[in-house]
Amino acid sequence: MAIFLRAAALSALLPASMASAEPQTVSWDIVAGLTTEIGPRLAGSPAEARARDWAAARLRKLGFSNVAIEPFTVRSYVRGEDRARLTAPYEQPLAITALGYSGTTPDKGIEAELVYFPTMDALRAAPAGSLAGKIAFIDHAMKANQDGSGYGPFGAARRQGPALAAQKGAIGTVIRSVGTDSHRVPHTGVTTFPEGVTAIPAGAVSNPDADLIARVAKQGKPMRLSLMLTGRTTENLPSGNVVADLVGRDPSLPPILVACHLDSWDIGTGAIDDGAGCAIVTDAALRAQRDGKALRTIRVLWAGSEEIGVFGGAAYAEKHGSEPHALAMESDFGAGRIWKVEMKLGAQNKPMAERISATLAAMGIVTGRDMAGGGADVGAIIAKQKLAVIDLAQDGTDYFNLHHTADDTLDKVDPALLEQNVEAWTQVLSIVANEPGPIAAE
Repeated sequence: MAIFLRAAALSALLPASMASAEPQTVSWDIVAGLTTEIGPRLAGSPAEARARDWAAARLRKLGFSNVAIEPFTVRSYVRGEDRARLTAPYEQPLAITALGYSGTTPDKGIEAELVYFPTMDALRAAPAGSLAGKIAFIDHAMKANQDGSGYGPFGAARRQGPALAAQKGAIGTVIRSVGTDSHRVPHTGVTTFPEGVTAIPAGAVSNPDADLIARVAKQGKPMRLSLMLTGRTTENLPSGNVVADLVGRDPSLPPILVACHLDSWDIGTGAIDDGAGCAIVTDAALRAQRDGKALRTIRVLWAGSEEIGVFGGAAYAEKHGSEPHALAMESDFGAGRIWKVEMKLGAQNKPMAERISATLAAMGIVTGRDMAGGGADVGAIIAKQKLAVIDLAQDGTDYFNLHHTADDTLDKVDPALLEQNVEAWTQVLSIVANEPGPIAAE
């Protein structure tokens, strides 16, 4: 305690510039400002609207042109009260969060037998009607890896699991969080109910609580769960994209599109998902212009409503699909170190690709053999125009410890790694935005 008091007293005597370790970069200013001044910004919420205004003002201040908020409406989820308790064979409170588009329990909640399924395949094998009046629990075994590839297969428990349980008669579903941490912090995210399937209450418990349920299930004793998820899916909520340009020396050339998403889940402050992405692409675009205007315009897209269905990316493609674009890139995987680049470029752009590979190799970034695919918010415009794509792959080993949780906060962003991201992006944008010839995917 005495050591703490002496340290605190010393800190109070230091000038503000010495007491604060925050770096003085555009990227840090953006992610710190967005998470501090706005915070959680669920799609369709008043907070997301404030974030759009904040973003537009910040981009204008940074010198971007043609800054525009492009509105659209969405079907989104408005969170209510989330509670769960194992009531038999042992009384145990559980840390739970509702999934986006979850069905709604009565205000007093529901209580029913809890049926354990170790995998999605086990749930698929359950007989029709076998879950009538019961709550399904879906387990899985997601593990951390560098490229985050486990999110696809193991995320099925969240995306399709509740609907599958509903089709077999379940009145509720609880899943193990789609995450790789061991903290008692649940991970949210969207679930989907196909047309004709009535939405049932669906939530995710923390990994330690999922471990608890699995241990009890192994004892073979009947389990019961009390569940309260009072949030509601709501139609016609306001959302929108923020678009801004750094106009190039030759505005007639198709621009380079760089994207991130502005919205976040409501239980954290959206630092890694995706405040860091917006910080990275914006700072890099500015740095690519620091020695004078780039040849091509660099357009920044801060997309809205990505988390609940990638509505911002679709809205951008619908509004701007008739305008030519040269190439698209996106940052939406936190701020871990960039370790690999992958490209989708035509044969005529081989010299440019070789320059990119050589430049990034000097930073310790390897060139992968797979074809770049882009990200969620640029996917629609890439498909519509068959655009060239460059992916800068971040180390995602720790990403799913934080993803869609209350732990997604600014302190999880490493300033040095954020800077490495910005510098890698800057090197790539400095090359592609100064490419005078056509840029094509094939």
